[in-house]
Amino acid sequence: MSFNLFFSYKWCLFFLLLFSQCQLIRKQEQVKQLATDYPFQFQQLKTDSLFDSPQVISIIRLAKKDTAAYYFDLAHHPSQLIKTSQFAKNENAILAINGGFFDMDKGGSVTYLEAQDVVFHKHKLNGEKWAIANWAKTGAIIMDKNGQLKIEAAKSQAFYEQSHAEENVLITGPLLIENGNALTLPKKDFTNKRHPRTCLCETADANLMLTIDGRKHFAKGMSLRELQTFLMEQHCIHAINLDGGGSTTMWIKDQGVVNHPSDPFGERKVANALVVKLKKME
Repeated sequence: MSFNLFFSYKWCLFFLLLFSQCQLIRKQEQVKQLATDYPFQFQQLKTDSLFDSPQVISIIRLAKKDTAAYYFDLAHHPSQLIKTSQFAKNENAILAINGGFFDMDKGGSVTYLEAQDVVFHKHKLNGEKWAIANWAKTGAIIMDKNGQLKIEAAKSQAFYEQSHAEENVLITGPLLIENGNALTLPKKDFTNKRHPRTCLCETADANLMLTIDGRKHFAKGMSLRELQTFLMEQHCIHAINLDGGGSTTMWIKDQGVVNHPSDPFGERKVANALVVKLKKME
C-alpha cells in the first residue's frame, strides 16, 4: 500500500469514527420542545449520559418579563386527594406541578400551608404519621397578592401566621440553592438515593418548574445532590425541592401530563399543586 493511499485510508477511518460518535451523542441526548401561544417555554431532555444514567427531565420556563400575562397560585384541598391534572383543570390553569408533602391517608398538607392569607395546615408534629423531619422542610414558596413567586429559607410558622404580606405560603423542602449557592444536605437516604423529583427554581430572568422522572428503565431519577448540580447548571439562584417519588407530575393545558409518573397506578392523587394561570387582560 502506497503512503498516499494509507494516509487517505487513515483519514477516512478517522472521519467515519467521528461521524459515528456524533450520531451516538445525538441518540443519547434528545430535546423535545413545545410550540405554544401561552407565555412559557417547555422542553424535555432525554439522555442516557447525565450522571452516567438515563434521565428524562421536563422543564417549564416562565420569563419574568412576561409576568403581566401570568401568575402563580396554590391549589389545595384540606381533606381530599385530587390529581394534579384535576387541580389544574378546576383552577382553569395553563400549567401545574404537584406541590408539597401530604397525608396519604386523610389528605391535607403535613407542612404549613396558607392560602389566600388563611392558615389551613401547620406542621405535623415529629413522631406523627406522615410528619416531615425538620431538615426536610427548610424552604418556603411564597406568592404575593399579585401572584408573583418567591423562594426563601422558611421562617417560623408564627411569622407567616402574623404576616399579611403573603397571599399563599407553602413550607416544603429541603431548600436546595440559596443566593446562588448549593446548600449542604444531610446524609440521608432521601437525599442520597435516586428518586423522581419535582422542584422550583428562580434564575435572574425566569422561574422554572421542573420534574425529574425516575424508577423506570429509561429514567433513573436523581439524588438531591445530583439535582443541585443540574440546577446550578441552569443558573438557578434559588431552588427548592417539592414532594417527589410517585407524586411527581407536570401538566400542561392542551397537552395533559407530559412527564412519566412512577406510581404504578399512574398519576397519583395529591393534596395540593402549584398552578399557573393567565391574567385577565382589561
